[in-house]
Amino acid sequence: MATPSLTAAAPSSARETKPQLDKKASPFTLVMFFAVLAMGLLFTAYSLMHDMHELGTTVTTWTPFLLLGVALLIALGFEFVNGFHDTANAVATVIYTHSLPPHFAVVWSGFFNFLGVLLSSGAVAFGIIALLPVELILQVGSSAGFAMIFALLIAAILWNLGTWWLGLPASSSHTLIGSIIGVGVANALMHGRDGTSGVDWGQATKVGYALLFSPLIGFAFAALLLLALRLFVKNRALYKAPKGNTPPPWWIRGMLILTCTGVSFAHGSNDGQKGMGLIMLILVGTLPMAYALNRTMPADQALQFAAVAEVTQQALSKGSPQAAPADPRPILSDYVRNKQATPELIPALAALAGHIGNEVKGYGSLSKVPAEAMGNVRNDMYLTSETIRLMDKNKVGHFDADTQDKLQLFKQQIDNATRFIPLWVKIAVAIALGLGTMVGWKRIVVTVGEKIGKTHLTYAQGASAETVAMLTIGAADMFGLPVSTTHVLSSGVAGTMVANGGGLQMRTIRNLLMAWVLTLPAAILLSGSLYWLFTQLF
Repeated sequence: MATPSLTAAAPSSARETKPQLDKKASPFTLVMFFAVLAMGLLFTAYSLMHDMHELGTTVTTWTPFLLLGVALLIALGFEFVNGFHDTANAVATVIYTHSLPPHFAVVWSGFFNFLGVLLSSGAVAFGIIALLPVELILQVGSSAGFAMIFALLIAAILWNLGTWWLGLPASSSHTLIGSIIGVGVANALMHGRDGTSGVDWGQATKVGYALLFSPLIGFAFAALLLLALRLFVKNRALYKAPKGNTPPPWWIRGMLILTCTGVSFAHGSNDGQKGMGLIMLILVGTLPMAYALNRTMPADQALQFAAVAEVTQQALSKGSPQAAPADPRPILSDYVRNKQATPELIPALAALAGHIGNEVKGYGSLSKVPAEAMGNVRNDMYLTSETIRLMDKNKVGHFDADTQDKLQLFKQQIDNATRFIPLWVKIAVAIALGLGTMVGWKRIVVTVGEKIGKTHLTYAQGASAETVAMLTIGAADMFGLPVSTTHVLSSGVAGTMVANGGGLQMRTIRNLLMAWVLTLPAAILLSGSLYWLFTQLF
């Protein structure tokens, strides 16, 4: 009689150790969720209408605004899906160590995702945009531009939803970058060019290294941190599975909550910027009069901008025997697209720098640039900034130190005029990402908490994985690199399982590796196909 009772007790004990994930949210929580969602949508609509009214925009057709609304909803939908897909990784450790109740943990994480987006730098947002084909950025308000935005966002959402449904913590960053590459390759092939010419492979390689090495860093450093803890902290309870629903000691509980908070904040700061960058592209394409240039730049700063443009033109013209071309834009566009410098490149850059300076000086300030000229001025600035960036990267020109300083100062002035994100865009993305963390998190949480290792997650494992994830993502945000919260955290958990001697569930690891390997080609194929389809439909 004793044996059956013992075998029956084991599953019961395991159930007692597992967190209660099936408890439904209270009616008050649901009311607050939908109230914040409604306020976010209303605030976004009000901000758009306010900006249009400020400029005295006359509506002659509602078609662009309908496309703008759909594009904004899709972009915010991507961030919403990103929230419940990626941030489940941040809360898995505090939930499975009983440091926080599940529903409180996701609300807590959502709030700090919200703060992370609001306080983000914007560097990652414009790093993502640099991956897009230059000709589509310059005509983002056209049918091809909308096809690009719709294709890459819908492809990313579909893949994220598919992997979420299977409970696989695939990377939203990986997916979005694959979608961008797919659009670039498809656009090049459709215009009779080699598919490899449709992507800035230098920037893509930089991003690829960040995505490749971040899970390796997560695995190795989380394992090393756990081993260091075992060496210096001798409290055995930290290295064992929780007993029942007992929370950990106060100091390790504080560390777990702190690192969960840090990962959530870092996730918002890094991943939230991807949506912001795409939303700014949408706004520039549909409402250039309001969003193409930073109209809040003071008039005296605009005059300084014009002066810097003039001295930059003189410095570039001084060392070039070539005459300036009549229209420098095609020469710069070709260089940005294929990275092949020609003798006409520097004279063309000098000519466009002088032209931009004369335009800004003539208008007096960016706020006085007329609506019909706004898009063209921004495109000229974008072309100039990208040309300077690539010339500096590829060591084209061999300029003296003074000329190089003038070029970099001019680029900085251009970026200040074009690379800005209105506060309402940050708030809208912050709400979408924050609310997304509170929906559908259970599937990924169960995978991270139960299916990576053969043993239950211990307090020390959770703290080690979260600490490494927080520091890795925070460092990547400082350098403007998009990394995957999913990759870093799940690989960190795997590293601690190996270091703790618990072993890994190889079936889950194989599935994770398969998702990691397939995400990029699947996103490329899906977004490229959608881009071709949308260009035929629009």
